[in-house]
Amino acid sequence: MDSSLEQRYAIKFCSNVNKSLGDTHKMLVEAYRESALSCSQVSRWFKEGREEVVDEPRSGRLSTSLTGENLNHVRDLLNYDSLLSVRLIADALNIPKTIVHELVNEKMNMRKVCAKLGARVLTKKFDGLLWLPNFSNASK
Repeated sequence: MDSSLEQRYAIKFCSNVNKSLGDTHKMLVEAYRESALSCSQVSRWFKEGREEVVDEPRSGRLSTSLTGENLNHVRDLLNYDSLLSVRLIADALNIPKTIVHELVNEKMNMRKVCAKLGARVLTKKFDGLLWLPNFSNASK
């Protein structure tokens, strides 16, 4: 059983036998040492009068989008055309672009380099070499 779940049961038990907040926290620290819940967390449980020890359902994205199947689909699309954007892949697979971004960057360890980036890294020394001297003098 998870340590935090055990501690929630202990808090519920102490609350049912009318133990104070301080006594409950002392017992948790004595039993669980460094992994004990903080006093503020125990206090929050006491104030809310929580009856359920299991986590309440939370809103947010479903983890079902980060499946191996989606990873394979993204990999297939990128093998077919490596110039596809995250948005186009997300639209093609009908999954959120944040998921596609996570799959591409974190799971596949790929980084997209924009073609415009090449011109920005040129130094002043090389920037002058791009102009042909004959054409630059002819315009004057």
